[in-house]
Amino acid sequence: MAEIHSPIARFTGPAAAVAALALAAGVLTACGDAGAAITRLTVGTPGPDPYTLVSGTDETDVKERPKAGGTQTGDSPGLYGGTRQEATCDPQKLIAFLQANPGKARAWAGVQGIPVSDVPRYVSRLTPVLLRTDTLVTNHGYRNGKATSGPAVLQAGMGVLVNGYGVPVVKCNCGNPLTRPDKKISPDGASYTGRSWPGFEKRNVTEIEPRDSKKGTITTFVLVDPEGTMGFERPRATEGEADGPPAELPATETELTDSESPSPYDSGLESPGTESPGTGTPGTEPTGTESPGTPSPGTGEGGGDSPASTGVTSHDPGMGGGDPTGSGTGEESRAPISLPPSEEPAPPVG
Repeated sequence: MAEIHSPIARFTGPAAAVAALALAAGVLTACGDAGAAITRLTVGTPGPDPYTLVSGTDETDVKERPKAGGTQTGDSPGLYGGTRQEATCDPQKLIAFLQANPGKARAWAGVQGIPVSDVPRYVSRLTPVLLRTDTLVTNHGYRNGKATSGPAVLQAGMGVLVNGYGVPVVKCNCGNPLTRPDKKISPDGASYTGRSWPGFEKRNVTEIEPRDSKKGTITTFVLVDPEGTMGFERPRATEGEADGPPAELPATETELTDSESPSPYDSGLESPGTESPGTGTPGTEPTGTESPGTPSPGTGEGGGDSPASTGVTSHDPGMGGGDPTGSGTGEESRAPISLPPSEEPAPPVG
């Protein structure tokens, strides 16, 4: 009989069992992120399988948030940015596009977990903002009549629509729905494809988790302008017309030791990847820059938002193909807004 020279074969009994388990665990750990390839999407890049193409939704040279990486909560002041009293991401145009494309609307609604008939109501409650950190998401495209999906890192400066819990749910330059990243994927353990950008580091890739549902949905986002010179408030589901006056920057812009969780990721430089196809984003989006921000606590919960505050305005665009038909005046009121019941589903627990 041939002699077996395997190191494990030299042990017998419990020792051999322990060694075998340890080896198996090592293999499983090493393969935990095997096959996970995160696509980097630079500002202005629609990415794979876009629903549509829209120009002017992103902002170059955004001053990034000092605190980046790890997990950040969607209502963190300064997490998002934008230009005061301006927004380039137009929710009403997205509604009109989906209504004109029923097949895409069905796939889009399926990703968001809502009925197709609820798309106008759902989209009208979203808020346009700019990312201020490189952000990990699951990007859902549309190809051959079906939804596609894959992990992606969106570069800081990209325009997104966020829901009432502060989570990005739409990529503005292509209309693709977004969901939270798969828990099995970690920015430092995965490989990267697509063109990189100056300053990209795995350790600074941020994952955004929803605001605690027990606090209700966000009523006001605290945003920072692209240059990082001032803060301002944007009531949820508004597009700049009700933005508050210029204000001091959030403490997170100068203090790195606040209550938010630090980055758990360890390694530094990005992995080289292949160039992503296409960088143009032709479309019909309005000019101007988005205005994102960070939310302040609200008190609404359950069937809808009912913040306990004065100066409430209503903003409930109808199902029309373009302009809103809601009754919100928006000019003077910077207080939280009141929205009808049955909005987006509460974020999953855990």
